[in-house]
Amino acid sequence: MRLKLIAVAALAAGSLAFAQQPTVAALMKTTANPFWGAMEAGIKDAAQKGNVNLVLQAVASETDVEPQLNACLNLLQRKPQALIVAAINSVNLLPCLKQANAANIPVVDLDGNLDPAVLQKENVKIAFTIGSDNRKAGGQGAEYAVSKLGKDFKGKVLVIEGLAGNVTGAARRDGFSETLKTLAPGAQIVATLPGDWDRLKAANIVGDTLQRNPDLAVIYCANDTMALGAVEAVLAANKKVLVIGTDGNSDAVKSIQSGRLNASVAQLPYLVGSRAVENVLKVLKGDKVEAKIVVPTLVVDKDVLDKKSDPLLQYLK
Repeated sequence: MRLKLIAVAALAAGSLAFAQQPTVAALMKTTANPFWGAMEAGIKDAAQKGNVNLVLQAVASETDVEPQLNACLNLLQRKPQALIVAAINSVNLLPCLKQANAANIPVVDLDGNLDPAVLQKENVKIAFTIGSDNRKAGGQGAEYAVSKLGKDFKGKVLVIEGLAGNVTGAARRDGFSETLKTLAPGAQIVATLPGDWDRLKAANIVGDTLQRNPDLAVIYCANDTMALGAVEAVLAANKKVLVIGTDGNSDAVKSIQSGRLNASVAQLPYLVGSRAVENVLKVLKGDKVEAKIVVPTLVVDKDVLDKKSDPLLQYLK
């Protein structure tokens, strides 16, 4: 009889624990991109560690604006206690976010893709935004270029941003351009063009730019996918150009190690994903969380990878 009572008590305790397990929905961009794949891994690991019932969805492409909205609305049907979103742009998820607000579901802006001005205008509330400082990351790209070429550098520079209108790509673009102007005022930015986060489009942009500017010296790309396309175009043209990416994804790290890509400003997406879950759990417990959580960035080149001394390298996934 005593054993039976213990078993019933254990079953009841287990049911209570399950009932109290929070459900968190996470909506990603495409996980075919190693950057978002690493962020997804960070979310999954933190969810497992925090005993979270995670419902995760992603879209096929970083241009799938309407499918991402539909996925977001579908996630709300699961009645999550919190919603983490990596929006494709600053407006495509607004109908879903408004529904989340109406249902008192805390919304997390993952990787800083939502524009505060748009949120204020549309009266959409978010619990917090988390990501690296994209403007600072762009600036670090410029600092790296100047460290290699000198403050007296007067050569030509190409900037490839992401999707037109995307706040993340715009911040990286502006951070790079403004810092370059400050540190090397003689440098000439010959073009700033949207590469749509796409490898082939970036390669085509570089190919066209090299035809008009065969003496191009530096290319800065707002993500690594585009940077790898830029590298291919530079090698195909048999040119020597300093190419700097942004994200620090696994493909970029391999390219740096092989001596192809010069550097990447690592955004440490795994750390962004894991800390997003850790902090959303604090929100659900009623704890105070900063409105903007900034995750550090790290400029990675072959020298940094070979030395293996920076503690942030453990988060490169």
